[in-house]
Amino acid sequence: MGKILLVTGATAGFGEAIAHEFAANQYNIIITGRRQDRLGIVKADLEKKYGVKVLALNFDVRKQEEVKKHLGNLPTEWQSIDVLVNNAGLASGLSSIQEGNVDDWEKMIDTNIKGLLYVTRTIAPLMIQNKKGHIFNIGSVAGKEVYANGNVYCATKHAVDALTKATRIDLLQHGIRVTGICPGMAETEFSVVRYHGDTDKAKNVYKGVDPLQAKDIAELVYFAASRPAHVNISDVVITPTQQATATYVVRKPE
Repeated sequence: MGKILLVTGATAGFGEAIAHEFAANQYNIIITGRRQDRLGIVKADLEKKYGVKVLALNFDVRKQEEVKKHLGNLPTEWQSIDVLVNNAGLASGLSSIQEGNVDDWEKMIDTNIKGLLYVTRTIAPLMIQNKKGHIFNIGSVAGKEVYANGNVYCATKHAVDALTKATRIDLLQHGIRVTGICPGMAETEFSVVRYHGDTDKAKNVYKGVDPLQAKDIAELVYFAASRPAHVNISDVVITPTQQATATYVVRKPE
């Protein structure tokens, strides 16, 4: 069947761009996401543009039973997954710990940590069985440092960072590669989701900055995946040129 990529959260942003990048390089693609209408559009687009096979699975990574149902029962021809990209993730809210919204906290913990765990727990045994595989976890500069009002989001991305390192150790004996990709400011739906749909606030995040684009991350993931089998790129922090840390940014005057 050829090489297979599985990418979660593929209905927009990094996930959609990663699906396109790998499809352009003739990978067959498994895409997952919560928005069924968007999944259908992405699937049709990939098939039309690149002539690859696409399996679209509509489910929420936060729900373990749905992960088991869809990824634990893949058709035989789709089980030989070469690359898994744990991309599904989000920031929800931006408030101090003492004023935090518990629903926001649970949404981030369930998606960014538990969703990643559920998917990895389901797919890693297949990779071991197939004696091949490369797992990417999309983290964040927020997994390397913390900043004001980012408390729980930063905590979840620190967890992703730790899980990436631990997964690398656990799968080392099986020859499975593991890579963490930690972007800085990137213009996707990220800030719109963080600000609960407030597009004006979201736009201000990138004011005076030439931010990363989804394609930048997609190209990086494909580069790491396409290295020779003896090479594992373990950890990458990628930021716009104008950003040095999570909070140190030089903005161009308007």
